Formats: sequence, C-alpha cells, structure tokens
Amino acid sequence: MAIDSDFSMPITRSAKKAMRQADARRELNKGTATKVKTFVKKVLVLSKTDPAGAEKLLPQAFKVIDTAGKKNIIHRKNADHKKSLLARSIAVAKEKAKK
Repeated sequence: MAIDSDFSMPITRSAKKAMRQADARRELNKGTATKVKTFVKKVLVLSKTDPAGAEKLLPQAFKVIDTAGKKNIIHRKNADHKKSLLARSIAVAKEKAKK
C-alpha cells in the first residue's frame, strides 16, 4: 500500500496536539474570514441602493476587516485594500445621488 507523500498523520504526542490546535484555529479563522466577506458584500450592495445606510454599516465593517488583518487571517495590505474599496464605493454612490 502506497503512502501519500503530501499528507501523513502525526505520530508523536506533540504533533497530534499541534494538529488539534491547528484545526481549532482554522475553524475560528474561517468564521472571521466569512464575516469579512459578508460585511464587504453587504456594504457594496447597500452602497448601490442606500448610501446612507452603507455609511452607517461602514464602521462595523472596518472593525471586522481590521481585526482580520491584525490576526493575519487576511494580509494587512489586503485589509487596507478592502477598506479603501468600501469607502470609495460609498463616495461614488453619494456623488451619483447628488446628481
């Protein structure tokens, strides 16, 4: 029986514990990454329909994005890019609303 060289089960106690820790962290990080995606989508959709409502949601979105960037769930510069994208989309929507 051939063993897959890409993946092997941990043998030592410390390796087993490290695997459990990695699994637990992965689950927590997945939740935070999902929150980031959800907030980005909400703000982008709201900016097209209701710029004022999107602006109220913006601080919450920034908080979630900053937290993800700080914890290295997403890269720090990726977090900055997402924040810039959201702020820019609201600014453009406000300009269109004025016209």
